[in-house]
Amino acid sequence: MRAIILMFDSLNRHLLPPYADTFVKAPNFTRLAEKSVTFDNFYAGSMPCMPARRELHTGRYNFLHRAWGPLEPFDDSMPQLLRDAGVHTHLASDHPHYWEDGGATYHTRYSTWEFFRGQEGDPWKGIVDAPAAGPGVHGALRRQDAINRRYLPTEAEHPQTRTVDAGLEFLESNVDADRWLLQLELFDPHEPFFTQQRYKDLYPHDYDGPEFDWPPYAKVTEPADQVEHARLEYAALVSMCDRSLGRVLDFMDEHDLWRDTMLVVNTDHGFLLGEHGWWAKGMPPWFGELVHVPMFLWDPRTGEAGTRRGELCQTIDIAPTVLGFFGIEPPPDMQGSDLGTPGRTRSGALFGVHGGHVNVTDGRFVYMRAAVSEDNGPLEEYTLMPTRMRARFLPRELSAWEPAEPFSFTKGLRTMRVPASGGWMNPWRHGTLLFDLEADPGQEHPIADDETELRMLRLLARLMHDNEAPRSQFERLGIPWDGEPGPEHLLVRAQAARAAALAEPLPADLPARDLLGAPLAELRDRVELRAVLERHLPELTRTELVTLPATTSVLDLARRGVLPAATLRELAKELAAGGTAWM
Repeated sequence: MRAIILMFDSLNRHLLPPYADTFVKAPNFTRLAEKSVTFDNFYAGSMPCMPARRELHTGRYNFLHRAWGPLEPFDDSMPQLLRDAGVHTHLASDHPHYWEDGGATYHTRYSTWEFFRGQEGDPWKGIVDAPAAGPGVHGALRRQDAINRRYLPTEAEHPQTRTVDAGLEFLESNVDADRWLLQLELFDPHEPFFTQQRYKDLYPHDYDGPEFDWPPYAKVTEPADQVEHARLEYAALVSMCDRSLGRVLDFMDEHDLWRDTMLVVNTDHGFLLGEHGWWAKGMPPWFGELVHVPMFLWDPRTGEAGTRRGELCQTIDIAPTVLGFFGIEPPPDMQGSDLGTPGRTRSGALFGVHGGHVNVTDGRFVYMRAAVSEDNGPLEEYTLMPTRMRARFLPRELSAWEPAEPFSFTKGLRTMRVPASGGWMNPWRHGTLLFDLEADPGQEHPIADDETELRMLRLLARLMHDNEAPRSQFERLGIPWDGEPGPEHLLVRAQAARAAALAEPLPADLPARDLLGAPLAELRDRVELRAVLERHLPELTRTELVTLPATTSVLDLARRGVLPAATLRELAKELAAGGTAWM
């Protein structure tokens, strides 16, 4: 028995031919659907990248206890369980986050692994005298990405191509062997949407604006032609991913691997390309474009192909499915279930990011529960591996940690309970949202329905208890810990006005755009403009701006969802009246 997991990053379900009438050219995804089961109600769980991979390993949610981080000492790991049972597991990937502080314990769970450099600002090639970086972490990433692209002039040298080459080499070397798992994991079509010209040529269009294949994590303020250009750059990269998928399908056809080799094709989450007025992920609520993800499964145990399944499934189901295929009983801490087992049902699916909305769907309704107060607290992390994405926890963060009582899944270990902050991401600003996917599949019109909200709130609370969510999460969301939620705990109507205000797209044409884009500290130091800030942003004028990057502007705050469009318009009008002499 053998298995292949082909995993993409940021792959949008709503732009793939098996799921939609789409402009994206991806014939191999259509071919895949004919060879496998297409899942229509498959959801991500914990986001983004490494939290999703923790679920892939452990088969359980983690976002209620932990943000981005490594596998913990108490975590079950599907690849390691296979390895320990005599199944050779191999990882071939160009996903750079595996080799950072917050991903350092994942690749070592495999029997063998290989990594291909150059994606998304990977600190790869060193050019000292390259142009200076822009502000912040993202400025440094963009500078490094520009350097890396100098060394990737052809499709053959692209990290995606080299990763697939390596995966096919593993298959060729082991085509006659038994008991192996290949995880062939591609960073694409994650931003930046870097690909070769022949894929861009599939989507001809007139565009003479700035280079734009790396949208920001922010609200859309770019003109329509620039938005469309980014969508087509993404489509070009999806078409390249489709070709890589085709190469794997070709190998399976040529060697008749369909006889005994499981194939899983999945992604961690999607990507917003202007939908809901947002780019990317992280700042906005986790809409369907981000969490309702593509999933395909060929399982030789069932031989089911060319069919669709509509039951509610999630990323946490992949680990038990692969283990079950190899005849290994999933450990008791795994919450997912084997997709090859008939009759499986799930009443609801949790999804979210640590410190954001806690979301639940029953397949028809989606309930996004926001924090009950503006401070988005209390919020805690539980870990024995105190690292972030690209850094260790700071001493000041660890100064207040306390030992927590063990959870059932920590194998009797007490973890560090560390006070946490959601940072830029504050679900309170977006409000609690309820959507009826049957009437509104695009989640464009939130509803207020007390009876449905109460039912979904009770489902959410039950699933949180099933996941041993800490008491602080219940308190943050305004949900009783030791009793059933009642009508007095509903939030949709109470938060509706704020939710609607922040959901409004930002205006394209604003006066005083130079002032709106200037650093807040500079505006605050001008007497004639300080009063404007005090009226609209009093908290920023009463405290030092130590928690914000020095270059943060009013427009930055609006693009990150801190200011609603109406406030931005008023601010722009008053700045224009009081600041025309500035510059």
